Amino acid sequence: MVLMLVRVLAKLPLPVLHGLGRFLGRCVYAVPGRYRNRLRANSLQAGYTDPAFARRAAAEAGAMILETPKVWLQTEECLKRVINDEDHIVKEAHAEGRGVLYLTPHLGCFEITARCMVRYGPLTVMYRPPRYAALEPAMEQARNIPGLKAVPATMQGVRQFVRALKRGESVGMLPDQVPGSGDGVWAPFFGRPALTMTLAGKLARQTGVAVILLAGERLPRGKGWRMHYLRLPEPLPSDPEALACLINSSMETLIQRFPEQYLWSYNRYKIPSDAPPLPDTTSP
Repeated sequence: MVLMLVRVLAKLPLPVLHGLGRFLGRCVYAVPGRYRNRLRANSLQAGYTDPAFARRAAAEAGAMILETPKVWLQTEECLKRVINDEDHIVKEAHAEGRGVLYLTPHLGCFEITARCMVRYGPLTVMYRPPRYAALEPAMEQARNIPGLKAVPATMQGVRQFVRALKRGESVGMLPDQVPGSGDGVWAPFFGRPALTMTLAGKLARQTGVAVILLAGERLPRGKGWRMHYLRLPEPLPSDPEALACLINSSMETLIQRFPEQYLWSYNRYKIPSDAPPLPDTTSP
């Protein structure tokens, strides 16, 4: 049933999906609860104090959910709607022949970004199994496109990442996910410490590749998406905490271009039970 619903949604016009998604997003936000509280708290932390901003952010989250089936199952049609006028940044990085690490935050349509980057060469991305097992068949079909290879978020997946980068290929991952045990440091994110993964920095330092943050901005009235890129300056810091701070500050810069489309409801400031002490509680 879930797969059937995904297929039906994929056939709807993009303006309809975005309009319906925004309506449903506002409806969900109108219900008091954990989702609404976290979205408001996280956006306030970033300095977006207007109540209307939170409602717009909830609407964009709804649009993101409903556009996903179309991006998954009608990739070629969606790619025709992508504006990519900053692609010289990507072309220059690939011309160096040393591989590219793409970092895609929970911003805009992060499903379209990987499909765009496949145009420049083979791409390996890391994924986690969906929370709802019923979505796995649809995700499997979505990942099965030429040039795109998905690997699990395990040590085996990390090894495949390293091999791909050493071949001069590209890999992609989400840099703002709360990391697992032993793979995180505290770094400021919009003025508050957030447990930040060190895996991205380790990969970059180990393989000497170019690092590009990217996101697909959702355009109004279902027109499509616009790609945004931000390349990290080199040489990269050797200290893991300094590199994590650089990645977070670069994400902030990218998010500030179209902040309503960041997934503010994501539990970015989660404190896992095995996390290192917060900076203000660390002994001198």
